Amino acid sequence: MAFTPLNALNAFLAVARKRSFAVAARELGVSASSLSQSVRQLEARLGVALLTRTTRSVALTDAGRRLLEGAGPSVDQALAALKVAAAEPGEVTGSVKLTVPSIAVHHVLPPMLERFLKRHPRTDVELRVEDAMVDIVVEGLDAGIRMSESLERDMVQVRLSEGYRFVVVAAPEYLERRGVPEKPRDLLSHDCLCIRSNTTGALYQWELERGAKSWRVPVRGPLSSTSFQGLFPLVEQGVGLMYAFEPDVAERVRRGALRIVLEPYAAHVDGFYLYFPSRARVSPALRAFVDVAREVAAERRAGSREVPRSPRRRA
Repeated sequence: MAFTPLNALNAFLAVARKRSFAVAARELGVSASSLSQSVRQLEARLGVALLTRTTRSVALTDAGRRLLEGAGPSVDQALAALKVAAAEPGEVTGSVKLTVPSIAVHHVLPPMLERFLKRHPRTDVELRVEDAMVDIVVEGLDAGIRMSESLERDMVQVRLSEGYRFVVVAAPEYLERRGVPEKPRDLLSHDCLCIRSNTTGALYQWELERGAKSWRVPVRGPLSSTSFQGLFPLVEQGVGLMYAFEPDVAERVRRGALRIVLEPYAAHVDGFYLYFPSRARVSPALRAFVDVAREVAAERRAGSREVPRSPRRRA
């Protein structure tokens, strides 16, 4: 790879975002050795180390992080501008890179993605499904979807959904065998199916609330998982209680496979938002995606006003 400042900068950005020379080399279609040489030449030109390398990992130095944060968005915008220049007048091109939590994939994204990709066939969407918060600027992402309480103040926020509840559920067979918890502290004497963080390894404390009071209960049980989805068959089989996103269990509750318990203590969240940095220059592809997101969200709100809600089930 011949050394030019822009080629070397692009090489550095790829390695910095992937934290791997091998992965970045595959993405750019070059050898890992030539990529490494290009980054070393850039470091020599600048007179600072940008990356710390070991046999197993690549990490950013302080100078490398500053360069990634400062140059990354500009390079992304320049690459997007090249695609726009080659497009027909009025045609939207480019990509939208999103970070989304796993629970949003099924409940929020499908109608937006379908409409966006049909309306703008020369665009593409890259999804990174991850429950941990990431810095979308550092990671080279365009936007993200998260619950409102997770968002930083300097982000532009587009509401995608109304509020939701997180509920505690169990199979009728389990409740007949172990009894029904009546207070948050009762969970400490029950078998609970626990969620373990992918990033910290810690078990998630179940969040409950009633009025102005709130609880974080350090539940324990016979099984823990990093995925909510893998627990659904087990809770239906009566292995234990589960803390769940209500839309994920609504059908199971409706047909009687599960019951909601501690319903007066169900935690409410404000809903999902699409967000992106307020200081960033919005690409045509992201602007088009935001427009579609607003359309779909408005239709969802209109539909929820027209359809009367069924009364809540009580345990």
